[in-house]
Amino acid sequence: MDKFVIRGGNPLGGTIRISGAKNSALPCMAAAILTEDEITLENIPQVRDIETERRLLASMGAVVELREGEARDRTTICCHTLSDPLAKYEIVKTMRASSLVLGPLIARAGMARVAMPGGCAIGGRPIDLHIKGLEKMGATIAQEHGYLEARAERLRGTRLVFDKITVTGTEDLLMAAVLAEGETEMLNCAREPEVADLAALLTAMGAKIEGAGTSTIRVQGVSRLHGARHRIIPDRIEAGTYLIAGAMTGGDLTITGCDPSHLGAVIAKLEEAGARVEIQGPDAVRVRGGGKLRAADISTEEYPGFPTDMQAQYMALATQAEGVSLVKENIFENRFMHVQELVRMGANIKVDGSTATVRGPSPLSAAAVMCSDLRASASLVLAALVADGESIVDRIYHMDRGYERIEEKLRSVGAQIQRVGNFFPSGNR
Repeated sequence: MDKFVIRGGNPLGGTIRISGAKNSALPCMAAAILTEDEITLENIPQVRDIETERRLLASMGAVVELREGEARDRTTICCHTLSDPLAKYEIVKTMRASSLVLGPLIARAGMARVAMPGGCAIGGRPIDLHIKGLEKMGATIAQEHGYLEARAERLRGTRLVFDKITVTGTEDLLMAAVLAEGETEMLNCAREPEVADLAALLTAMGAKIEGAGTSTIRVQGVSRLHGARHRIIPDRIEAGTYLIAGAMTGGDLTITGCDPSHLGAVIAKLEEAGARVEIQGPDAVRVRGGGKLRAADISTEEYPGFPTDMQAQYMALATQAEGVSLVKENIFENRFMHVQELVRMGANIKVDGSTATVRGPSPLSAAAVMCSDLRASASLVLAALVADGESIVDRIYHMDRGYERIEEKLRSVGAQIQRVGNFFPSGNR
């Protein structure tokens, strides 16, 4: 099993280019189910979850080509024949986003059998809102033996009100609605950039969508979608992770290939904490540390608030800030599993329910630590970058699910980080 060996103490300096957003690429790959024609996606990140999605689509009869070489960030998907509309447990058990094939399969094939999703153990991410919406659109859904079995002759447009904001629920039902009969109105939708990116692909395929990126989305169903080419947006969480790395190591780091408009909450919090952040055009942000970091509270919220996927990374920065920072997690109830590992490195953190109190600055010391989920992995790497000595970060397969070649990118800006082990996914070497 692969590990990172990291020697801390180096300020990071230079430029890192951001990869495509995994959380946009996955629903866009699922959207290929909706047409018999070929879909070409560019700026696809080479991470584990993408390979899992490729295997999932291929198991259903799709032809999926992940290109190598200079064009390795491009994939073509053709779902001309859906020979087996089944999302098998052995494929989807490691990835929560597997539920995103439910809506497209019902809309296109009239049936679906999808294993209940797996993935990071960061708390419940129930898909009851997916099921409730699909049933209101006319699907019949039963759960047995760990699978959801759904059928519908043709979905019908309706008015859907989400009880709570859900990104994957919004995406799944949006994909179902584009082939439904009549108009679907969706209220209390997720406003994340990844939702708008999926809608851009669907529109390019011939869907009629209004309001994507707002809380109300209206869809006029069509009878058929066609092929399209689409470029995936940059990964705002990867960009935010490297911005924090530059700030907490006292470095001077420029992040390119990103979209600064997607990073508003993270940039504002970094500035509040004492980092100097400069937007350098439409696709670049520079961060400079070196000064004294100050405590600043965060409270995770749906977009455009501070993202839950940046909470663990920010907590690592808070350990180096002067004063007391309160970190409140409002999205997932079990997303503090990185705390005990940070404490083992010398952090002063106390957890009370959904709030963590971080007192700093704490001189972190190297330790052997273990990753519990994707973003916790990033927080431990960040902590190791400022720790005294050589840390070993174990179970980094979690990180490989969502960060492309992170060790190469960090080494290119001065980090002392090496991967040791026998296997890592294609594109993460």
